Amino acid sequence: MSDPKAMSLRFPDPEQRSAIAAAAKQAGVSMQEFILSAAYDRATAVERRFLEGFSASMARSGAAFAAEHSTMDPGAERRAAERQAQQELDQQERGHVA
Repeated sequence: MSDPKAMSLRFPDPEQRSAIAAAAKQAGVSMQEFILSAAYDRATAVERRFLEGFSASMARSGAAFAAEHSTMDPGAERRAAERQAQQELDQQERGHVA
């Protein structure tokens, strides 16, 4: 019976199998370990690239929001209008609650 943890290593291309076997031998590891290590390295490289892109995107978004914030400071007139609107809403709520 075969080891249930063993990976099935079937290669349709005998040259590919030979190249991987030679590379694994040169690295001093089994073919399974060599393949898994290569797959892990590839996956973590993709993850790093994604995270770098995500970080760059976050930085651009943060810069955009920071730039907009300075231009969005409402003037005194607008603040007064907002206060008035809030007072009217508060009065309406009190009228409905009573």
